[in-house]
Amino acid sequence: MGDVFKALADPTRRVLLDELQERGGQTLFELCSRLITRHGLTSSRQAVSQHLDVLEAAGLVRTRREGRYKFHDLDTSPLKTITERWPPAGD
Repeated sequence: MGDVFKALADPTRRVLLDELQERGGQTLFELCSRLITRHGLTSSRQAVSQHLDVLEAAGLVRTRREGRYKFHDLDTSPLKTITERWPPAGD
């Protein structure tokens, strides 16, 4: 669970998760383009790739390869573990 908190601690990674929530199955190039055009974030491809690696290690992003392309999708299942451990009051 510590990896999830570490992954969520960075604002750029949270923006990447927001982008994948809005539209899954994006490539690194697509995500970099959206970070620049929609959020004004000018991270290098290498930096974005490293952020995606952290998110994948935390289980928040799944990847799949099709030919030479790598597609990224949001996986919210690690967040369920958190909400099960600390449910909202009244549940």
